[in-house]
Parts: sequence; C-alpha cells; structure tokens
Amino acid sequence: MTFMEKIRAAWRSNNSLVCVGLDPDLNKLPGCVQHLPRPIFEFNRAVIDATADLVCAYKPQAAYYAGQNADEQLRLTIDYIHENYPDIPVILDVKRGDIGPTATMYAKEAFDRYQADAVTVNPYLGMDSLQPFIEHRERGVIVLCRTSNPSSGELQELVCDHKTIFEHVAILARDKWNVNNNILLVIGATFPDELAKIRKLCPDMPFLVPGVGAQGGDVKKVIENGATADGIGLIINSSRGIIYADNTENFAAAAAAATDELRHTINQYRKNHKS
Repeated sequence: MTFMEKIRAAWRSNNSLVCVGLDPDLNKLPGCVQHLPRPIFEFNRAVIDATADLVCAYKPQAAYYAGQNADEQLRLTIDYIHENYPDIPVILDVKRGDIGPTATMYAKEAFDRYQADAVTVNPYLGMDSLQPFIEHRERGVIVLCRTSNPSSGELQELVCDHKTIFEHVAILARDKWNVNNNILLVIGATFPDELAKIRKLCPDMPFLVPGVGAQGGDVKKVIENGATADGIGLIINSSRGIIYADNTENFAAAAAAATDELRHTINQYRKNHKS
C-alpha cells in the first residue's frame, strides 16, 4: 500500500485528520518513565497505544532523537507502529534538502534505515534535490511550502513574477514535481489566508498542517480554508498539546483525551464544511 493509499484509509477508518507529533524532550518526560533504560521509546509507546484509534498518522521529529543520542529509540518507535498499528502511516519530519548524491543518502536514511512512510523535505535547492525522494513512488514526499514559524515570511512572502515564493512552490509541486502522485505540502495553521490560496491552487493535494495547539493555529479556519471538497485532505499535527497534556503517570490517558478532543473539534467543523 502506498503512503497516499494508507493516509486516505486512515482518514476514513479512524474518522480522523489528527496527526500526533512524537517530539519527546527528556527534560519534559514524566518522572515515571525517566528512569527507564529507553525512556523516549517507552514514553512514545504508551502515547501510541493510547491514541492509535484516534489518529491518521504519527510524525516523529528527527531532531528530538538525534539531539538526545536516541536514534535507536526513533527506529524502535517506528518499528513499533508498523508492527502493532500497520494501518497508521509514519511521517519522518527531517526537512531534508541537499544536492542529488547527498539527497539520495538522506532518502535511504528515511525510507531504508527508518522505514518511514513519508518524509518532509525542503525545496530550496529545486527538483534535483527532491528527485531521490520522489523516486520512491510508494512513499510520501511532503514539501515545505508555507511554514508556521513567525519569520517564515522573510523568504516565503517574497514576490517574483507577481506570485509569492510559497505560491511558486505550490505550482511547481502541482505541475512539475508530482510525477508519481506522492507529493504533499506543508502549510502552517498559523497562516489560514495563505492556506486558502494554496488550496485553490492545489484543490486535491493533501496538506500537512502544523501549528495547531501550542502554536495557536485556529482549527475552524484550517478546515474552512484547507479541507478538500469532501472534508478531508488534511493531516493536522499537534505535538506538545497532546504528548505533554499531563506530566504524571496518567500521561498516556491524558494524551488520548487531548487527541480525542482535537479530533472531535475538527470533525464538527468538517460537518459544516461538507454541508
């Protein structure tokens, strides 16, 4: 099953557009797991078990593992999802972007070493830096377009040929890069007007939408401006708002409650969107 098939199936089977970001900071983990030999993996496993019937995807951010000497715990986390919840896709958030031969190795890292279903990439170097990822036609390639961070506009809002840079990225993704129909775009929830513009340019392309929760993105506006005509088309990520919902031994149950609450909120707005 390709990533696109997998994410569409997960949207429907779990009735969910929620993606849980697995971004564990050792300093923020509950005391009940910090003493364990593999605290990050054990924390992730508990969150995954508690939320697997509520999500459409998981998104581990690689920096939280590489920066804490926990690469093996990242691999264990992805393996655990594939083995126990094979219908839920895993997005490896690495934002890679480099010249062809190096990009080839980054693609091997994401898809061969970690067995991720999809990966985030930076398009700044153009098509030849994306090609090694795109060639994995069964995997998803999620291209940074309009990101959620406050200073993203320094480059992404620059105008060239009467279009912003982020509009150029969306058009290239739609017309040139998506030769294997495995391209998605990253559009931040913190910029709902831009989300609407890009949805108009790419009416059917799935979007990964960070910025809901701790970053303050508005769920109602995300659905109104970003959902496809059938009320799906979005992978709405929340990390800190879910995994740190509680800092006691009840952290997994609290994560499940936060995930379910976000799913319910999203689905209420989806009903209005489709009607």
